[in-house]
Amino acid sequence: MKKKLIVLIITWLVFVASDYFILPYFVQPLIWILFCLVLVVLLIIQIVKTIKERKNLKLIRVSTLSTIFILFFMTFYNFNEIPHLIMEKIDWHVSYQKRNQIVKEVINGKLKSNTKMHNGICKLSFEFPIVSNGGNDILIDKNKDDQTRAVHFWISRGFFDSPQIYFVYTHDAETKRHLQNMIESRPEYNWKIEENWYRITERL
Repeated sequence: MKKKLIVLIITWLVFVASDYFILPYFVQPLIWILFCLVLVVLLIIQIVKTIKERKNLKLIRVSTLSTIFILFFMTFYNFNEIPHLIMEKIDWHVSYQKRNQIVKEVINGKLKSNTKMHNGICKLSFEFPIVSNGGNDILIDKNKDDQTRAVHFWISRGFFDSPQIYFVYTHDAETKRHLQNMIESRPEYNWKIEENWYRITERL
C-alpha cells in the first residue's frame, strides 16, 4: 500500500506540474475533471475500507485516507488554486530572466503579433522553461501609435468560470494607473511584484 501511495503522490505532482506548465488551456478542464473523478473514486474506496476495518484500524489506512483526501481537496478547491499558487511563485523566479529578455525583444520590435487574426498574440517557440502557460503565447498590448503598452504572460488561460491570470510587464503610465486601480479594488487577486511587473487576474 505504501508503494501505491507513493505512486499516487508522484502522479499527482506530475499532474500539477503538467497542468500548470504544459497542458493547453482547452485540455486543462478535461484533465482536471478526470483527475478529480479518479481521486473521488479512490477516496470512496478508502472510506469504505476504513469503515470495514474500524475495529482493527491500522495507521497506514488512516494515512492513505488522509493523503487522498488532501490531494482531492487541493485539486478540487477552486480549480487547483492551491498548487497553482505554489507553482506560480516557482515559475516567477525560474523564468524571470527569460521573460525580461522577451519584453526587450517586444519593445525593440523583434517579437510581434504573429497570428492570422493580428489580435496581439505572439506565439513563441515551445521550449523549456515555458514562459507563458497554456501554449506559450504572449499578449502584446499596443497604443494607437503602435508603441508597446504592456506584455502579458499567461499564468492561466481560464476555463469554466475561472479568470485569466497574467504576469504583466508595462512601463506605460496609463496602463500602470489601470493596473493600480485593479490592485486597489481586488488586492487579493492583483498585486505589484516589482517595478513595472504585476500579477493580474482578469475576471471574465
